[in-house]
Amino acid sequence: MSNDSAHDPLLAKEQLDPLAQDFNQKSRTSSRKRRLRRSRSAPRGDFVYNNDDNDVKIDEPPPHPSTIPMFRDLNPRLRQVIILLVLYLSIGTLCFYLVRNHISGTKTNGVLDAVYFCVVTMTTVGYGDLVPSNSASRLLACAFVFSGMVLVGHLLSRAADYLVEKQEALLVRAFHLRKTFGPTDTLKELHTNKLRYKCYVTFLVLVVLFLAGTIFLVNYENMPVIEAFYCVCSTVTTLGYGDKSFNSETGRLFAVFWILTSTVCLAQFFLYVAELNAETKQRELVKWVLTRRITNNDLEAADLDDDRVVGAAEFILYKLKEMGKIDENDVAGIMEEFEQLDYDESGTLTTSDIILAQTSQIQR
Repeated sequence: MSNDSAHDPLLAKEQLDPLAQDFNQKSRTSSRKRRLRRSRSAPRGDFVYNNDDNDVKIDEPPPHPSTIPMFRDLNPRLRQVIILLVLYLSIGTLCFYLVRNHISGTKTNGVLDAVYFCVVTMTTVGYGDLVPSNSASRLLACAFVFSGMVLVGHLLSRAADYLVEKQEALLVRAFHLRKTFGPTDTLKELHTNKLRYKCYVTFLVLVVLFLAGTIFLVNYENMPVIEAFYCVCSTVTTLGYGDKSFNSETGRLFAVFWILTSTVCLAQFFLYVAELNAETKQRELVKWVLTRRITNNDLEAADLDDDRVVGAAEFILYKLKEMGKIDENDVAGIMEEFEQLDYDESGTLTTSDIILAQTSQIQR
């Protein structure tokens, strides 16, 4: 049986009752609207289907029995960050420990000084209390500072972003203690004000880190409050003059963890503020696009097929382009994929089109 006959109605249009025609037309219209609305819940890009059954989702492989439970429950990207960070610090500690005799400055413990120097170099704090004194140690420091900047900027920021997201739900509930807030309401609130809550959480963590660093320097490094706060600020901003630093063994052990956390937290805070500013401008643009009056020129621009009629899909596409959500390159790429799948060049996609298009690709 041909494809054309498969689409022919069982009864001719003339034989249909006028009421039935009206009912069918309304059904097609409502069905079309439902399909357009249903696109909001389209599957994500990482949704994987089985080749044998398109309705069955492939489950992720079960974790290996020997996996440590603590790491098995972690997010994959956070687990990757931890592994790379441990690997970086291990290699850096070993290298700087081997050249410890060529590093001058205030020293406490060989291994702890190597870890401390590795962290200070990686975060570009560079106090100056430990300084490489020969060519080999200086070249080693140069190699580790560049690789450390990449690690901090690309990987640790992902970990910080993941940890901040874990605290957002708690912050939402804290802001709405007097209201009944269920899981659905929490997710809706997080989706609406996601970046704003990230800024709040990061700022609160940053304040705690400032206080913790200042209190530690006052109690264990015997610094006055002003000098301790000055040292904290110069460290968090990676300014690192070197006139104030962690000189005791306990102080350097604390600095290994505190410097990593505080410098990344400050970088994330500035990143969230910049993203929030961009998102605010985008929302203002969207609001302006949705509230302004439609003119005849807008309808002519939205009429993609030049049939003097603007359908829902054309109108949505025009509005998205006007909001800056998509551009001509995005549309061109999607249309190119559509034309490749439209095997019979009918302007519509059917199951037979998909099968024929995939078969032709396999044969090539």
